[in-house]
Amino acid sequence: MNYEIIICIVNAGYSELVMDAAKEVGARGGTVIHARGTANKEAEQFFKITIQPDKEIVMILVPEEIKDNVLHAIYKSAGLKSEGQGIAFSMAVDKVVGLSSGTNEVQENPVQK
Repeated sequence: MNYEIIICIVNAGYSELVMDAAKEVGARGGTVIHARGTANKEAEQFFKITIQPDKEIVMILVPEEIKDNVLHAIYKSAGLKSEGQGIAFSMAVDKVVGLSSGTNEVQENPVQK
């Protein structure tokens, strides 16, 4: 099975909204990291939003097949035009260990060239 990691950066206090949206479309869980943004006034003017310095980073490992659905759900509930002012992106994952797949073996995604 191929996996992707979805990383979503939202204003502090909105990580649960992100996880609720992701779980509705098949994600099982995630990890939240507290962070601090460093955007400047030019970025605020460009996006036409006020950027809050306190952030939460939500990392969600999902099967590749549901990645688009999860990203879309996050965008609808916590995107830039919401109070969460979230941005999200995904990256391919080469290897996964520790998932409850019934095996302790390393799961590798095929490298595509």
